Amino acid sequence: MREKGDFQNIKDIRLFLFDMDGTLYLGYDLFGFAKELLQTIKAQGKKYLFMTNNSSKSVSAYVEKLAKLGIKSDENDFITSSQATALYLNNNLPDKKLYVAGTKSFKDELRASGVNVYEDYSDEIEGVVMGFDTELTFKKLDDVSKLLTLKKDIPFIAANPDFVCPTEYGYVPDCGSVCGMIFNATGRKPFYIGKPRPEMPLLAIEKMRKTDPSIDKNTTLVVGDRMYTDIACGINAKTKTMLVLSGETTEEQAYGGEYEMDYIARDAGRILEILKQN
Repeated sequence: MREKGDFQNIKDIRLFLFDMDGTLYLGYDLFGFAKELLQTIKAQGKKYLFMTNNSSKSVSAYVEKLAKLGIKSDENDFITSSQATALYLNNNLPDKKLYVAGTKSFKDELRASGVNVYEDYSDEIEGVVMGFDTELTFKKLDDVSKLLTLKKDIPFIAANPDFVCPTEYGYVPDCGSVCGMIFNATGRKPFYIGKPRPEMPLLAIEKMRKTDPSIDKNTTLVVGDRMYTDIACGINAKTKTMLVLSGETTEEQAYGGEYEMDYIARDAGRILEILKQN
């Protein structure tokens, strides 16, 4: 396959921001290079964070999932769209009564951050929040459609715009696809949080600079398998970007798209090869 970029420059990267599904694993199938890659980054005094748009799981749930895959982590190792959504809601819709369509983990995380989460239709609702809901029911779709139709001016927020979520067997509909159904029913489009917006990598850089002042936009690499979320996010945040072809994006799409990423690689194991040379 064709690759793009001067991979030797990766040795100058200080912070790696890894997408998860499609980049380090598929479903519960960990890619063979993943453990050694993370160990090598740490051994060389560099940093990494896991940056995911998947809002179906809380950070604690991700810690548990990685543990099952054999990767030790803690809650400080993550930047998620759930966290970014909670931050946005607290900054822009403080104390509002919000109907949340999402998993129990997603709702628990929003509640823990101070968001007023409601799970049933009410005339008192002041906004609608949609996550990647692997516990989706028709009741939730009905509640959301009713709220957005009868209360046309209330805010509509979605945690991430992804159309599909990769699995070990293929794909399932993600938050963006469900929001497409809601748009077809109500004519309302949400304001999306998470990738491709720049907040998550910018928060990550700010966080990691506290222990490594050499970390900035030029020494940060966003690594992911989707152009319209991962790569666009890095471009919007003005970091370096690497598209890996181990998930959603095909080689044909990678070279025929509108995005100008710094690197295109078969998978994130390419980073390990360069770091081991170093």
